[in-house]
Amino acid sequence: MSIPKLRWLRGPLQAGLLACALGLGAAVQADDHDLARQALESGQVLPLATVLGKLAREVPGQVLKVEFEREDGRFIYEIRLLQNDGRVAKLKVDAVDGRVLAIKRKDTEKDRDANSRGGR
Repeated sequence: MSIPKLRWLRGPLQAGLLACALGLGAAVQADDHDLARQALESGQVLPLATVLGKLAREVPGQVLKVEFEREDGRFIYEIRLLQNDGRVAKLKVDAVDGRVLAIKRKDTEKDRDANSRGGR
């Protein structure tokens, strides 16, 4: 069979690969969701709303993204915030007690440009 005769398979093959990839991604997300739900139902972690309420008083900003994971045996909420000064902060929060474990802030492009020109 020559290669040109197999061209009709390219579209369905690509679609099948894409479907497999999307299905795998959904399975991983479902596992994370299940892990979070089980930890919450068993009382191992605080509800996200409780953590976000506490966080709003300590580190104000608009929540952009939340991830729940287990890191080194500890349940962690990774939370990205858009702060009032326009910077994005990535926080690691202990899901058991709501303690902020780490904060990383990213400067905006405008801040980096000003810093590279001597603060102008």
